[in-house]
Amino acid sequence: MRTVSTRASALILVALAGVGLSACARGGAGAGRDLPYVARDVGTLYSAAKSRLDRHQYKVAAALFDEVERQHPYSVWARRAQLMGAFSYYLDADYTKAIAGAQRFLSVHPGNRDAPYAYYLIALSYYEQISDVTRDQKITMQAMDALGELSRRYPNTSYAADARLKLDLVRDHLAGKEMEIGRFYQQRGQWLAASMRFRSVIDQYQTTTHAPEALMRLTETYLALGVPVEAKKSAAVLGVNYPGTDWYKRAYDLINDKSPPPPKPIPVTYAKPKPLTGEVKLEEDNEPPVQPTTTPPPVTPSPVGPTTGASGGSPGAPGGVPNN
Repeated sequence: MRTVSTRASALILVALAGVGLSACARGGAGAGRDLPYVARDVGTLYSAAKSRLDRHQYKVAAALFDEVERQHPYSVWARRAQLMGAFSYYLDADYTKAIAGAQRFLSVHPGNRDAPYAYYLIALSYYEQISDVTRDQKITMQAMDALGELSRRYPNTSYAADARLKLDLVRDHLAGKEMEIGRFYQQRGQWLAASMRFRSVIDQYQTTTHAPEALMRLTETYLALGVPVEAKKSAAVLGVNYPGTDWYKRAYDLINDKSPPPPKPIPVTYAKPKPLTGEVKLEEDNEPPVQPTTTPPPVTPSPVGPTTGASGGSPGAPGGVPNN
C-alpha cells in the first residue's frame, strides 16, 4: 500500500510540474518574456521570427531573434538576428532594449558592413524619445551625439544623409529650450540671466529658426540692463541678417521709437553648416541684391557684416554679435 501511495504522489507531482511549465511557456510568449529553451535549427527559428515580425508581433519576434543568437551563436544568421532583434524592439517602442541590442552588435562586430545601420538604429531610438521643450532635454542631447557620430563615421551613406536632416531639427529643438528658459527669466525681470540664454542661442544655434527672436530679445534685455550700445549692435545684426521680419521691426521700434525704413540692401551670406567630406556643396546664392527705394541704414551704428565678427565678437555668429 505504501508503494502504491508513493507512486501516485510522484505521478501527481509530475503532472503538476507539466501544467506549470506549459502555463509559463504560454504566459512568457504572450508577455514577451524569455522563451523556454526548445532546440530548433537556425532556419526554423529565423523564419519563425521573421514571420512574427511581418505580422507586427514585434515583442515575440524580438524574443525569437534573441533565441537564434542564443542557440546558434556561431552561425552567420546569429549576426543578422542581433540587428533584427534590435529593430523589432525599436518597432515595439522598447527603445532601451533596441539601443542595447545595437550596441551589443557593434561591440562584437565593429567593422561589419551593417555597422552604419546599427549606429542609425541607436540614433533613431534616442530621437524618438525627444520630449517637448518644457521638459528635461538629456535625451535630446544624446540624440544629437548619436546622430553626429553617425554623420562623422559614415558621411557618404544614406543613413548619414537622414541623420543630418534630423540633426538640424534636434539643434532647433535645443535652441527652443534655451529660448523657453530665457523668456522665463525675462518675464520675471531677471535680465542678466535672460540675456545669457539668448546669447547662447546666437553662439551655439545661430543657424536655427530661433536666431531672429534671440537677437530681438537681446535688444530688449540690453536696454533693460542699461547698455544701449549693445542693444543697438544686436538690432543692427538683426537688420542685416533678417531684414523685413517682424522681429527686426520690433527691435527697430525699441531703438528708434518709430517705424523702420526699408532696409539698406547689403549682400548677406547666411550662416550655413559646414559641408562634410564627400557631400555635394550647395551653390551659393549669386542673385543680385534688390535695388533700394531709400538709402538710410536700418540703425546706427552701421551694421556689421554677417560673416566678419565685430571687435570682440564671436566668430561665425550672424553679423558677429559682440561678446558680453
